[in-house]
Amino acid sequence: MYTITKEFHFSASHQLFGLPEGHQCARLHGHNYIVKVEMRSAELNDAGFVRDYHDLADLKRYIDDELDHRHLNDVLGDDCVTAERMAKHFHDWCKARWPEVSAVMVSETPKTWAEYRP
Repeated sequence: MYTITKEFHFSASHQLFGLPEGHQCARLHGHNYIVKVEMRSAELNDAGFVRDYHDLADLKRYIDDELDHRHLNDVLGDDCVTAERMAKHFHDWCKARWPEVSAVMVSETPKTWAEYRP
């Protein structure tokens, strides 16, 4: 099985609801997000790729146009702004375009990652 990944970066704010009083994530705050898209295939295409990285330019445009320097609650809705749910959101968005997508990871801080892998 061949596996490739590509990383994307953006900055945005969000606010999490339903947390205990005083929880720091309940306050409006922001992150420098990293999104990693993993693709897998048992076979390579005629060019020798799982998928040409240039094909993922649509994801870069989506991130830049819709998410970068935005308030994610306004864009994605209040129920989709945890790193875990964002990983699923990105997975579903990518999988609809590229069948090789096998997982998406989202980082909010240099030490934390959430992953969605069906």
